[in-house]
Amino acid sequence: MVRRADQGANEDASRRRVGRIRRPLVPPADHPAKQHATAGHAVHDVRPLVRGADQPGTITSRALVIGCGALARELLEVTARIPGLEVACLPPDLHNRPGGIPGAVRRRIHEARADGYERIFIAYADCGTGGLLEPVLADEGVERLPGAHCYEVFAGSAEFAALADAEPGTFWLTDFLARNFERLVIRGLGIDRHPDLEAVYFANYTRVVFLSQTEDPDLLALARRAAERLGLAFEHRPTGLANLAAPIVAFAGRVGGPRSAPRRGAN
Repeated sequence: MVRRADQGANEDASRRRVGRIRRPLVPPADHPAKQHATAGHAVHDVRPLVRGADQPGTITSRALVIGCGALARELLEVTARIPGLEVACLPPDLHNRPGGIPGAVRRRIHEARADGYERIFIAYADCGTGGLLEPVLADEGVERLPGAHCYEVFAGSAEFAALADAEPGTFWLTDFLARNFERLVIRGLGIDRHPDLEAVYFANYTRVVFLSQTEDPDLLALARRAAERLGLAFEHRPTGLANLAAPIVAFAGRVGGPRSAPRRGAN
């Protein structure tokens, strides 16, 4: 059975030239053929940079946001307004195995420091790690997005809590999940091959809430279609990007302060 607390682990799974960085670029954020990690391939072998900002700006030291690939579009939108702040994304499929997120984030932090980045921000919430990401970030001296998952990040903690309390049987969609619903939910959970699983997975759900980041009628139609596909009521709550942007903008405003550094004795 898919529970609200576990939903991120099941869901959460344009090539741009980077100026001075010589790394493989991330594939398009929603490309179905490229999203799935192959069993046996080490996560730390994938170090895709989404975007590099080389314009002169207020950030004088090298600063990097390391984020979830499911947030790639949104992170590009937010950081486009902050000259000098660069973005790297880990594969979104890590959400299918959230136990791998802390180690992958630690490795990427070490790689970023080896590449000369002095300021680092982690664009992950807890994301199903059960608190295991927190000691990694404490060891490394970096901060992350607030909240338990991207739904809380986008909606804001108070609004998300109110929505969840009003109806615990809520299945959440973001722009990314609406765009990839068939791939990540229907095919990802095997419902396309075993239709009887749908009743098992969604027996306790009563509605779909679409937390939209953009005003896109096509995505709204996809989200409605997803609710109809599951036989659930539908509700649309536009969130925009303000709640995602706020901690990143705050981080950018602090990059002139002391350099982030690992805690003594950290691995």
